[in-house]
Amino acid sequence: MRISILGGGGFLGRKVASRLAADGTLGGTPVTSLTLFDLAAPPAPSAPFPVATLGGDIAALPAAAIPEGTDVVFHLAAVVSAAAEADYDLGRRVNLHGTDAVIDACRRLARPPRVVFTSSVASFSGGQGALLDDDARQVPANSYGTQKAAAEMLLADASRRGFMDAVSLRLPTIIVRPGRPNKAASSFFSAIVREPLLGLETELPVPDAFAVWVASPRRATEWLLHAAAMDTAPMGLDRSLTPPGLSVTVGEILTALEQVKPGAAALVRRVADPAIAAIVGGWPPGFRPVRAPALGFARHEPLVDVVRAFAADDLDATRRERGLG
Repeated sequence: MRISILGGGGFLGRKVASRLAADGTLGGTPVTSLTLFDLAAPPAPSAPFPVATLGGDIAALPAAAIPEGTDVVFHLAAVVSAAAEADYDLGRRVNLHGTDAVIDACRRLARPPRVVFTSSVASFSGGQGALLDDDARQVPANSYGTQKAAAEMLLADASRRGFMDAVSLRLPTIIVRPGRPNKAASSFFSAIVREPLLGLETELPVPDAFAVWVASPRRATEWLLHAAAMDTAPMGLDRSLTPPGLSVTVGEILTALEQVKPGAAALVRRVADPAIAAIVGGWPPGFRPVRAPALGFARHEPLVDVVRAFAADDLDATRRERGLG
């Protein structure tokens, strides 16, 4: 099985690549090659199969990013929420025209590949009172969500036409992200756990009662791998799924942090940021997913286990990456 990861330098791309390298298989089929593509060539994991890495512009996707014979494409490349809102042209180029380029690349292949796309909870709106079912209408309240929703439709149509076999996962906000804060409007949800565990202060721009739909990196990685190997026949024309995340409040995240490291929550300072609050405040904090669990997507672990998993999986590497000893 030949696999490409677009956005292979991002944290989810690296985690998927690491799992593939460690397992050597996907859905029980041996992996024979892996291609990692990002703006700059990503680092290659040690693997029992050849790994190629390359950099470039996804909107002008080089043929080598999805070589002939590719069986699975993980399309994870994106300009994140606040950055897409701040730079409309960049967001459209990467999030929308980049998806066009992926479709064109798949059309050139002799055999249509499975394409796993990371869409987002940001493709919905409704605010703090919303609790959405699988058939809820997408009415994005920001450019990033609009671009993700449009990409979902393009990929579904490309599947209908036989160019690919797509699965779009509307991922929750992922916590806890390793490394450094990024330009996502939701970055603070990870920062209020990650920074205190590093012994650093951080700012919280929304109230403690603010609710959010979240998933852990471990669970998101499992969902992506499952989407790459599952039987898509029951999906029909609707190629988008809302996986079973967790609806939690900021206060509950801080309580989980305290359970793992007592006193750490004192490093979180309340500093209101109306611009950030306006973006994340439009996202619904709760869903009632039915299709995804029925298709084998695992339900989520408890919130305190999310914090413990970050401490076990990524805390030491994050500390080294940031020169914190």
